[in-house]
Amino acid sequence: MATLRKLAHRVDRITSFHVMALLEQAQQLEQQGRDIIHLEVGEPDFATPEPVVRAARAALAAGQTRYTPAQGLPALREAVAAFYERRFGVSLAPERVVITPGASGAIGLVSGLLFDPGDEVLLSDPGYPCNDNFLRLVGAHPRRVPVTAATAYQLSPALVREHWRSATRAAWVASPSNPTGTLIGAEDMAAIKQAVDQQKGALLVDEIYNSLTYDQAPATAVGLPDTAASLFVINSFSKYFNMTGWRLGWLVAPAEHVADLAKLAQNFYLAAPTVAQHAALAALSDDCIDIYEARRLTLARRRDFLLRQLPELGIGVPCVPQGAFYLYCDVSALTDDSFSFCQRLLQQAGVAATPGIDFGEYRAREHIRIAYTADESRLQQALERIAGFIRQEAAGEV
Repeated sequence: MATLRKLAHRVDRITSFHVMALLEQAQQLEQQGRDIIHLEVGEPDFATPEPVVRAARAALAAGQTRYTPAQGLPALREAVAAFYERRFGVSLAPERVVITPGASGAIGLVSGLLFDPGDEVLLSDPGYPCNDNFLRLVGAHPRRVPVTAATAYQLSPALVREHWRSATRAAWVASPSNPTGTLIGAEDMAAIKQAVDQQKGALLVDEIYNSLTYDQAPATAVGLPDTAASLFVINSFSKYFNMTGWRLGWLVAPAEHVADLAKLAQNFYLAAPTVAQHAALAALSDDCIDIYEARRLTLARRRDFLLRQLPELGIGVPCVPQGAFYLYCDVSALTDDSFSFCQRLLQQAGVAATPGIDFGEYRAREHIRIAYTADESRLQQALERIAGFIRQEAAGEV
């Protein structure tokens, strides 16, 4: 059989998730009858609320299955803007909102809009790895800056100034972050924006988890002064709104760039899924927000439960996560190979977690990510299994 002479070089530069190999192993074990506790998947365990499902059914029944404008349904753009006003007290023109197929669609648009081959972008290490791969697709270079608990695993204004080079075009931050769940405070965010503006660069802010905060009111970078037209804020209906499979997100961009973003959207994907957009109108209603807020409090209780228990097992959490639904755990007292550790934990104890090497390089082999996307009884079971596994490892029984 004839084969292609070659594939594009970019394919070799795109990395895959190590956790997917673990997930495949977990599914094989489940097929063999094993009970696996899944703490590896970055997806809420809550179903999409019924009002959202009803709105989708109604849209289908009404024949709302044709393309929308590339920027999204006008009504949904207006509803997103109204959400910022109600939740954050921020005035946002609906014209600045671009509805996208998941946050990934927004990331693709921003990458295509801003970066040429050879351009460099500052990101934190650890951080969400797909951002790197979107940059590589357009020929740009992700430059990961090692961060520690001293800066809450976040880029700081000082780190941005220190690491900015002639080829740097942007800084990319996340608040709350994946995998650490930590926030960037309002003053630091403003100072990062100022540092980026001084270099005539762009600031990209991932706020996918920004309504999932626990110890303080949620905040947004959307309200920052943006006379430089350099601020791009990415969000999603996946996490807080429990709509992962609906593939819907949004981008808040400077008004002068929306026409070019629409042009890219028309060519990349035409428009976000129409039925999902109609469903999202219900997701932003007060009735659904009440549901989401109750679920947020449930996540907070799970977080606090694990924060009390994990240190007793020799698993450290250097920074208390203030948002998202992850714990970035220091397991250096137990291993210097997080992937092997997660493999053994899965095989021996039936608990699936994500190795730190999926989120960067800096001390990645000494960390794992635990997602508290299971109810408290399952988390208790997971802790008991982890404790038994650690005892066995210490005794050399596995």
